[in-house]
Amino acid sequence: MPSDITGTEVIQEDRATGQRAFKFLQGPIFSNIILADEINRTPPKTQAALLEAMQERQVSIGGKRMPMRDPFFVLATQNPIEQEGTYPLPEAQQDRFMFKIFVKYPSWQEEFDIVRLTTAGKAPALNKVLDGQDIQRLQEIIRRVPIADHVIEYGMKLVRATRVHEGGVPEIVRQYVSWGAGPRACQYLVLGGKVRAILHGRSHVSTEDIQAVAKPVLRHRIVTNFNADAEGYSPDRIVDELIAQTPAHESAIASNPATARAVETMR
Repeated sequence: MPSDITGTEVIQEDRATGQRAFKFLQGPIFSNIILADEINRTPPKTQAALLEAMQERQVSIGGKRMPMRDPFFVLATQNPIEQEGTYPLPEAQQDRFMFKIFVKYPSWQEEFDIVRLTTAGKAPALNKVLDGQDIQRLQEIIRRVPIADHVIEYGMKLVRATRVHEGGVPEIVRQYVSWGAGPRACQYLVLGGKVRAILHGRSHVSTEDIQAVAKPVLRHRIVTNFNADAEGYSPDRIVDELIAQTPAHESAIASNPATARAVETMR
């Protein structure tokens, strides 16, 4: 139920006065890191409650708004095998997630370590790496990473090329896509590109960074049609072909006069 996630109001009695009043007991959504395991097994009302917390960073209970504590980070899993008794997440809620990542089987060494460590009866030793303030500072640093206009335009071209209802889209999109990605995809391509640039020791974002995060950002925002399912065109395959067809050089990316003049000046 939604209250299992958001919390609920209970009646408490003041022993001194005998008066009763409602007291709100916070649910797990008020933690800093949330793991929603098999999220597609929750009913739509519960999914909607989680959606409000993710988008508005607040929970509405009894006519009151209660904000989340920063940092606030949501992870969710879906079982790709069993679909009986599930409630598929609507596209609007999937759009709230920055990445969709496929977790494959572990490698031989990873699986060996899993078996050895989890069957030995030894408790793992955990060491604190970051606290909440460190994470917030890192988030601020990421947003200050510079990105050139032509790199932003490159990410926008990839996203806008998925919108089948707009003109000038590639033939593969017209054939196999029923709905494309929205503005959040552009935002997350840029933010993901900034993170990747920092992780690779660079202080600026390149088109390679945008390409590297394109699949996890776009795969859950591209809705394919029956033709794609019949011919084996997954969202990942469509993203690969869009990357191959979209020019990545700055002179070819510049699409408006202001950007074109900036490129010419840099030359």
